[in-house]
Amino acid sequence: MPSNLLTAIREELEQLADPSRAEDMQRYMKSQMPFYGIQTPIRRKSCHTVFKKNGPWNFDKWSEATLELWRNARYREERYAAIDLVDWKPSKAFHTWNALPLFEEIIVTGAWWDYCDNMASPLGNILRSTPEQMRREMLNWSKDDDMWKRRSSILCQLRFKDELDFDFLKHCIEPSIDSKEFFLRKGIGWALRDHAWTYPAEVKKYVEDNSERLSGLSKREALKNMHKLL
Repeated sequence: MPSNLLTAIREELEQLADPSRAEDMQRYMKSQMPFYGIQTPIRRKSCHTVFKKNGPWNFDKWSEATLELWRNARYREERYAAIDLVDWKPSKAFHTWNALPLFEEIIVTGAWWDYCDNMASPLGNILRSTPEQMRREMLNWSKDDDMWKRRSSILCQLRFKDELDFDFLKHCIEPSIDSKEFFLRKGIGWALRDHAWTYPAEVKKYVEDNSERLSGLSKREALKNMHKLL
C-alpha cells in the first residue's frame, strides 16, 4: 500500500499533468516510462511543498521515502520526485557515506543521463564529508563495467572549483579515456570544461598532452569556453 508521501506526490503530479507536453518529453528522453508532462520548476516546487508537509525528516525516513518513490514510480516525474527529495536542501544533511548505496541504486537502475547526472552533486557531498573512503570508491567506480558508475565517478567533482583535485579527476578519467561510449566521452569533456572555468591553462595542457587519446567530442567539450578564459 502506498505511503502518505507517495500518494500525496502522485495526487500533486496528476493535478499538474500537461498531456500536450508529455509525448514530446517522453520522446526526447527516449523513455519507456510515460511522462505527466510537467515542467521541472513547477514539479520541483510542488514536490518541495509535499516534503515540507511530511516532515520532520531523519536519515531512515528520508532514505526509505526516496526508495519508495523511485521503485514504485509509474511516470518519469515520480522518479524525478525521488531525485527532488535527494536534492532538497534539508536533505543535504543526509548525504553521508551511508547514503551511497541509495545513490548507486538510482544511477545503476536509472541507467540514463538525466538520473545519473543529478547524482553528481550528492556524490560530491559525500566526497567532501568522507574523502578517503569516497575517493577509493569512486576510483573503483571508474573501472566498473557499468557505464553510468564510470560517468558518475568522472562527474562527482562538478562545481568544486578550487576544491577540485585534478589528479583525482584524471585518475577517474583514465579507464574511460579511450572509450567509444558517447556518454563517457561527453562526461569527460563536461568535467574538464567545468574545471577549465577555474584553471583553464591546466585543462588546456591536459588536453594537449592527451590529444591522441581523447575523443574529438571530449576535446571539443573541454575547450569550448577556452577562448573566453585564455
